[in-house]
Amino acid sequence: MAEIHPFYETHRDAMEAAMRHRLGLADAMLRERARLSDIEKIRQEVMHEFEIVLTQMPYVGGAASRMSDFFMRLTGFMAISRVLRRHGVPVPVIGEIERETYKAQLLTVSEAERLASGRQFMSSANQALLREQAARSVTESHQREFPEDFVYDFVEPDPGDTFEFGINYKACGFCKLAARHGDKDILPNICGLDFDAYATRGIRLERTQTLAGGASHCNFRFSRLPSHTEAES
Repeated sequence: MAEIHPFYETHRDAMEAAMRHRLGLADAMLRERARLSDIEKIRQEVMHEFEIVLTQMPYVGGAASRMSDFFMRLTGFMAISRVLRRHGVPVPVIGEIERETYKAQLLTVSEAERLASGRQFMSSANQALLREQAARSVTESHQREFPEDFVYDFVEPDPGDTFEFGINYKACGFCKLAARHGDKDILPNICGLDFDAYATRGIRLERTQTLAGGASHCNFRFSRLPSHTEAES
């Protein structure tokens, strides 16, 4: 088997623990919606597939890149998808199970911690970091060094826009990974996880198109959910 990149190896225990937690949360859904009976066997298959996924995860700069965290949090869903697909579970059902499981896992973190994370993401300091990393992502030197990385632009709102800032992803690391390993059909399920990832932190994500859906770019637009905006005013 191919080797795991040293950066991901240092985070392997935490990623595997998160995978086991997800599988525990998915137990009832695997039985009732996927109509699977030998759940222990499914868990073993998923963890074995996750070992394979770990060797496939592209290195995009480690701790210096915000996209490394995206890969570490979400590529495990490819392992779940592959195993359930092999067991004949329809892709839309796989998506439902993954999204509900992910939301349940996110909600195990305290509300105070989640909302603090959301405020940090929306902060002017983080927006400055996003501008900097977006500008770097489009350079030829960065794309040569990290060809599997995301490529994106930071989007400033125009007068009258209702969002605080946006990101246009022009190339997606998950799309590249999925295309290389035959996972394009399950990719939209991973895209669907974004909405809960932000909503549980008090952020509204608006997105009308994705690269996975055939568009020229993914148009992420971010604003604070009303209740949290009011709480801070």
